Amino acid sequence: RPRDFLAATGLTQEEFLHVLPVFADKYAASCPVDQTLEGKPRQRKSGAGPKGVLSTIEDKLLFILVYEKIYTIQVMHGLQFGLSQSQGNYWIHRLLPILKQALAELGLTPERDPQAVANSALLTETSPDLLIDATERRRQRPKDAEQQTAHYSGKKKTHTDKNVLLVEAQTNKIVYLSPTEPGKVHDKKIADTHAIAYPAAATLGKDTGFQGYEPSGVLTYQPKKNREARS
Repeated sequence: RPRDFLAATGLTQEEFLHVLPVFADKYAASCPVDQTLEGKPRQRKSGAGPKGVLSTIEDKLLFILVYEKIYTIQVMHGLQFGLSQSQGNYWIHRLLPILKQALAELGLTPERDPQAVANSALLTETSPDLLIDATERRRQRPKDAEQQTAHYSGKKKTHTDKNVLLVEAQTNKIVYLSPTEPGKVHDKKIADTHAIAYPAAATLGKDTGFQGYEPSGVLTYQPKKNREARS
């Protein structure tokens, strides 16, 4: 079911198969066949003993992609795969670094340095047609009163962390991910603070959270919502 697969993992089946071989290589390098999962010398042949729930490399990649896409609590994520909370915690911490290594080798990790955006390899496929937006995610309510105020988002009516994303409109690749900021900080202020270096002749789509954000040498525009969609 392609639509369900995309909703659960954030990848199409073709993209999943593109990442899989590199992920498998990185996993094999981190888990030699002559060692146990704990890194100790193996006493019996690889594959002996009871089979784990995440027995194939496809299962392992699916497990960590779903976790990254949904980011649910470990108990619920473990239940979806027939694992206990402790088992889920173990596999999350084991597989997440391997996924990051695979995505980095494929050149799919976003820039974290705003000055590197202008020359990013993620912008070489098409002319730079970019979209900027902020994303918020709920976080635990801080105990400190000042932090409670800083992280309270009036828009979301809860305590959040926030990042600004820069996406290439044609390829849907995330080109830049800003440092994490408290939910109270305005979208435009984050973009102003972390001054992004845009490529020449770039176009930039933005929403109302970035009104007044006019980086030099960039043609900005604000898409209009369809009247029928709003009604």
